[in-house]
Amino acid sequence: MMRLRIYSVALEVVRGVAEVGVRLQRRDPDLARQLRRANSSIALNIAEGVHARGGNQVARFYDAMGSARETVACIEVGVAAGYLVNDDHVELLDRLDHVVATLWKLTHR
Repeated sequence: MMRLRIYSVALEVVRGVAEVGVRLQRRDPDLARQLRRANSSIALNIAEGVHARGGNQVARFYDAMGSARETVACIEVGVAAGYLVNDDHVELLDRLDHVVATLWKLTHR
């Protein structure tokens, strides 16, 4: 299977966010569920986009980018609500920003 390098980064993000989801589950199960769906959707849409062509490829990469932004928002909401500590997630949020930036470049070539 052909892979983009960003796919490997997305899988690393999935692992990191999964740990956040476990902590969030104790305080807000609905937000944790939303986080898990958005998080897995990043890698799934990247994988689908790799094998799509034209507008379908761009759409899948846009979907992955939207899911990455939604994942960031879930973490930020968890921090704002006092369920998570922001300093614990700086590196993870940086990786998500990297994923978003790369996907943006892929959709604007």
